[in-house]
Amino acid sequence: MPPTSPLHRALTDPATPPLRPLPARAAELLVDLAAPPRLAAHLRAVHDVACELTEWVRLRYPRARFDGAAVEFGAAVHDIGKVLHPEELSGPGSRHEPAGRELLLARGVEPGLARFAGTHASWAADGVGLEDLLVSLADKVWKGKRVADLEQLVVDRLAPAGGQEPWEAFLALDDVLDRIAAGADGRLAFQGSFPTTG
Repeated sequence: MPPTSPLHRALTDPATPPLRPLPARAAELLVDLAAPPRLAAHLRAVHDVACELTEWVRLRYPRARFDGAAVEFGAAVHDIGKVLHPEELSGPGSRHEPAGRELLLARGVEPGLARFAGTHASWAADGVGLEDLLVSLADKVWKGKRVADLEQLVVDRLAPAGGQEPWEAFLALDDVLDRIAAGADGRLAFQGSFPTTG
């Protein structure tokens, strides 16, 4: 892949604010699949926010039991099904969710990690864990969107882990989400600077 290609730039260009690189395995999948550059940029933005959330949970709620590496990988691939349904890059649709899970499984990704392609939009379903909720939360707040029901589910998991009343966990989460949401314009501009086709 030439360093001047839009996909390469989406995976490596600095952004404002700076965005972390995707996990190598996720980036390799996107390159192998010739993913649309805008998808790669979106995944980088959501992954960066997921990293920020996992760091915050680890520091603020050290007794919370969750797999931060799974959250970060899940955020990096949650929309990979849009490779097969590129119309959902710029419009609504949910066909990318099951397609993404199947695509990841076919590429050798473990079921526990492939699940995020399907669960990122199903955060209210039974049996959804903190990892899934954090990926869903990152997929909303990266663009400054706040979803009260989703945030309450996260609070419900964090408060007991921190020995807090729910309102205390809510205030802590609200503070970090406000801070993350403040960078939404930069992330949206970064994503929007890349085309929806290769």
